[in-house]
Amino acid sequence: MALRIGSGSAWWGDRLEPAQRNAEHGDLDYLCFETMAEATISAAQVRKRRDPSFPGYDTYLDDRMQRVLPGCLKRGTRIISNQGWINPEGAAERIVHWLRECGAPKGTKVAAISGSLITDRVLDLTDTLMEDGRPSAALAGQIVSAEAYMGAEPIVQALREGAQIVVTGRVADPSIFMAPMMHEFGWDALDHARLGPGNGIGHVLECGAQATGGYFCDPGFKDVPDPWDLAFPIAEVESDGSAIITKVRNSGGAVNIRTLKEQLFYEVHDPGNYITPDVVVDFTTTELEEVGPDRVRVSRISGKPRTPTLKVSIACQEGFIGEDMFFYAGPGALRRAELAKRILEERFRIVGLQAEEFRIDFVGLNAIHGGTVSKGPNAAKQPEPYEIAVRVAARTKTREEAMKVGREVDGMAVSGVGMTGKRVPHQDRTREVIGVWSSLVPREALRPVITLYES
Repeated sequence: MALRIGSGSAWWGDRLEPAQRNAEHGDLDYLCFETMAEATISAAQVRKRRDPSFPGYDTYLDDRMQRVLPGCLKRGTRIISNQGWINPEGAAERIVHWLRECGAPKGTKVAAISGSLITDRVLDLTDTLMEDGRPSAALAGQIVSAEAYMGAEPIVQALREGAQIVVTGRVADPSIFMAPMMHEFGWDALDHARLGPGNGIGHVLECGAQATGGYFCDPGFKDVPDPWDLAFPIAEVESDGSAIITKVRNSGGAVNIRTLKEQLFYEVHDPGNYITPDVVVDFTTTELEEVGPDRVRVSRISGKPRTPTLKVSIACQEGFIGEDMFFYAGPGALRRAELAKRILEERFRIVGLQAEEFRIDFVGLNAIHGGTVSKGPNAAKQPEPYEIAVRVAARTKTREEAMKVGREVDGMAVSGVGMTGKRVPHQDRTREVIGVWSSLVPREALRPVITLYES
């Protein structure tokens, strides 16, 4: 009988309703949540540094658990989630609270998996930065956090120990979804022939609605039914690692060969060698077959032996950004915006802005493509914009320098160009810049810790 694994989220800010629908109507064995981006851990560390009361786990943990626990408990669905961020133990304790609130049987186990944070050891364990080849020691004094990407093995162990819910820190996204396959089918951690397909299916599920039409639809070219009601995908996995990808009936979106092709290659630099902690996946052998409405069979994904190292993300403090916007509308909007740009450039010289990078963009005209649109061969044919948003941004070494951006933009309200539209200013229009660098650590250097809690 196929193992049914559903997606509960693709990132921290994902919608709640599709997860609840999967919990209540997906007839799932497992519901899995992916809630991290590359900079999630470092952002959590920065927030914890500024606000010691921040618990350190997913800020939507309460909302998600309240939505999905009733359905999961009723159907016996197990949950795996990386919502622990920098405090998996705190997240597990909070989940125990919600289990009790939902009337879960006494003794329901929640496992917290930590051990991915290696901030205090990273310079001893790494040699070279992957981005530019510098010694990792070059980052000394700047490091905010460092976390290695764990694989599925500690999750599998937690499931073997009876955990109904597993919450982790940094774990590679596909591993969250593959762990149930390893546990239920008894796959060995070194069986790359099984783990390759399993990890590939995990990659399909990890980005949630991207497999059902999210980040896909383009009106008139790639239309998707009811895109306001996109479902999250479900995989019906067989013991050989093949699966049928589908979704809950009567939900929005679409599961077809086109949506799955786009997701299969999303963030995959080399389709023949997609490196994860558990296995190197080869997508070049993949076969897709539509077997019914919103049902696609994915098979023949291949795998190669895992690498002896694990990737580590090293987050560093790299200055500050000051940013603000103002607006012009009506005839002459572009001319007024161009004059405003000149005024600000001169005023930033007057106040001595010390910026590593500085730019003034006209949103809707050149903010994405830069000057290529306005200077190209068809520049004369471009229609005069009827409204312009002027975005001003500078990257600086200190917050004090970054604050000069907001101060000078505020001055445009009464000391600038006629008919300037200005937002109500807030006190601090600056943010800390966290740069993320990559390196490799020996696999054996990671020491996962499993802590069990009971309702």
